[in-house]
Amino acid sequence: MAPRLTPVRLEGLRDEGAPDFRRAERYDGMRYSRAAADGLELSGITFAECEFAGVSFNEAQLRGATFRDCVIGEAYAPVFNAARSTMHDVIFSNPRWGSAELYESGWQSVRIDGGKLDYLNLRGSGLADVQISDCIISELDLGSATAARIALKNCTIGTLELAGARLKDFDLRGTDFRSISGLDSLAGVVIDEYQLGLLAPLLAAHLGMVVA
Repeated sequence: MAPRLTPVRLEGLRDEGAPDFRRAERYDGMRYSRAAADGLELSGITFAECEFAGVSFNEAQLRGATFRDCVIGEAYAPVFNAARSTMHDVIFSNPRWGSAELYESGWQSVRIDGGKLDYLNLRGSGLADVQISDCIISELDLGSATAARIALKNCTIGTLELAGARLKDFDLRGTDFRSISGLDSLAGVVIDEYQLGLLAPLLAAHLGMVVA
């Protein structure tokens, strides 16, 4: 079953020239252009029905933040700290993240289109209706996550960590990967015949089989 993605429609937004973001505050119906929040303490902040045309969150503390009905273009963060955050009806376009610490987060109807992510840590997260397309990810950590209706389309992934994950309708077709760990958690993953050939040596080694 494919992800059920809710369209994000933003109307009547107010332009904000030089935003002054503060911890635990709520921001509604705003449009930000090249906003900078580097190094700020923004735990518990909420953005609802907002558009970002370029934003830098490098080393900002976004623990427990909420993004709802948001379009976020060209998000930049060599270090992205947003553990236990909530993403609901969010579109990321061409993000550039180094170490993205998003563990124990909740994602519902989230799209990531394009971009390059060095390390995406979603360990222990709850994910539903997520689509990641045309993205380069060096390491994707879904250990102990619960994920349903996920599609990775035309992505390149170095290492995919699935140990302890509970997956349903997790579509990997068309995505290249170099290695997968957590082979016991592959139930619920959809792959194509080419990917099955790539996985065969890993599965044989995991099961103790000898191919002669």
